[in-house]
Amino acid sequence: MSGTVGDFVWKRLGEWGVRRVFGYPGDGINGLLGGLQRAGDRFEFVQVRHEEMAAFVAGAHAKFTGEVGVCLATSGPGAIHLLNGLYDARLDHQPVLALVGQQARAALGGHYQQEVDLHNLFKDVAGAFVQTAMAPAQVRHLIDRAMRIAIAERKIACIIFPNDLQELDAAEVPPRKHGTVHSGVGYSAPKLAPKEADLRRAADVLNAGQKIAMLVGAGALHATDEVIAVAQKLGAGVAKALLGKAAVPDDLPYVTGSIGLLGTKPSWDMMNGCDTLLMVGSGFPYSEFLPKEGQARGVQIDIEPGMLSLRYPMEVPLLGDSAETLKALLPLLRQKDGSWRGEIEGWAADGWKTLEGRAMQSADPLNPQRVFWELSPRLPEGCILTADSGSGTNWYARDLKGRRGMMGSLSGGLATMGAGMSYAIAANFAHPQRPVIACVGDGAMQMNGMNALITVTKYWQQWANPQFICLVLNNRDLNQVTWEQRAMAGDPKFEASQEVPDVSYSSYAELLGLKGIFVDSPERVGSAWDEALAADRPVVIEAYTDPNVPPLPPHITLEQAKALASSMFGGEPELGRVVRGTVSDMLGGMLPHRS
Repeated sequence: MSGTVGDFVWKRLGEWGVRRVFGYPGDGINGLLGGLQRAGDRFEFVQVRHEEMAAFVAGAHAKFTGEVGVCLATSGPGAIHLLNGLYDARLDHQPVLALVGQQARAALGGHYQQEVDLHNLFKDVAGAFVQTAMAPAQVRHLIDRAMRIAIAERKIACIIFPNDLQELDAAEVPPRKHGTVHSGVGYSAPKLAPKEADLRRAADVLNAGQKIAMLVGAGALHATDEVIAVAQKLGAGVAKALLGKAAVPDDLPYVTGSIGLLGTKPSWDMMNGCDTLLMVGSGFPYSEFLPKEGQARGVQIDIEPGMLSLRYPMEVPLLGDSAETLKALLPLLRQKDGSWRGEIEGWAADGWKTLEGRAMQSADPLNPQRVFWELSPRLPEGCILTADSGSGTNWYARDLKGRRGMMGSLSGGLATMGAGMSYAIAANFAHPQRPVIACVGDGAMQMNGMNALITVTKYWQQWANPQFICLVLNNRDLNQVTWEQRAMAGDPKFEASQEVPDVSYSSYAELLGLKGIFVDSPERVGSAWDEALAADRPVVIEAYTDPNVPPLPPHITLEQAKALASSMFGGEPELGRVVRGTVSDMLGGMLPHRS
């Protein structure tokens, strides 16, 4: 005999290259946990504080490594808790395998304790593959097919294991008879590039253009050299969707930064001035920040057919890997002159001055933009940045100048709160030599981040590099939504829903044996970052920031202006401070360094 089903699950996953699993125990997976324990040092089990975090960390592991992230949860409530994290991975096209427990097979259908219809529960998020193992001979092909689908399609797969099945003798080789399946390990991705004729059609469009704008996303993260080469050939500017922040360095003079509500004015100006759009590996959803329909000819490169010509009507949609396709396209392109490029570089340079001016404006007590602006030149080489969903995401997107070799990610498609710290933990396990910096708001910190800090406390001394910094913007407000209420709905701040308790996050860090730093004055920000980066253990920087510094979009529409004005005259409880903060931020963009 080769052990139990619980033993064989890990043996087979090991053959697929899995070495780490994120999860939380429960009696619905005791057989799997027993097998994991007997596997010894062949696997690393990372115990998180909640199953949602297990799925977050698994999805982030996939982002930072390119491997399948594996999460483990018990039956019933444990399985349910996975869902938000799995949807985060699904909407960002990440391969994750969820292993979940279930009640004993004989009890199913009996309204048994913790019995949940898990197949139906997971059939949307794991629609590519969700199956319940009912016999030992079935387990091999379920694992093989789940892993292969997750890798090849970059989707979520789920295998459900009744708890009694986990304890049965394994069937490593199913019997050779009718009704059995005999599968194998392994998958090698094909070289995916468009046909020559389609590449030439794309080149014709790009060669005809005089003002070319590129938009790159997460699908271009592995194609930095190719993006730069094509941009240089075409004299194009490059804007970045949020998940593509690390695709090209921000210190290139023709990179205009982020796009959209969290974007920059140079990106806005470039999209409104271009006559040709080349979109690479991005599903950026907000069409109002792309060229007007009919303004520009379009070429798009994406590895997912369903994402082609979806955000803008593309003249030439190319199905292919971004690096391979750009590499094949490059020899067909003609070198452009530098007139359009010079205009873009001027916008980009002015954009950085605008951001600096806004960051240097005074606030009560501290301008959150200043916190990010001071961090930017101090970013360690090769660091990994993560962010949560909130007003701080604006400053992460705009104010941090990413350099070559850095990585960064967040919850993109789902844009869920509570993922930033889990992403940072995944980054540290995936790349233990690298510094990691998480940027989160106080709402997200209270939601999941404080619990995630306990996980950091449990594991940090195992990491080769203790440089782990959690920046918490303590503005006592669910700030992004507050500003959305004002500028989109025309409503004043609803204090009952928006104000969050004032928690001393730096003191909490000290309570856990980590280092806590509190900063509430602009003069102290730079030295606080220096102190954190020199620390011998993980650090929480608590920045006590002004909630009335507006996360201004790159372009304010008449509707947004009317809504904001309506909110001001509709009983805004912080009217004076909001007006001062908004005027100061707008003035800072016009008059850099003046308060």
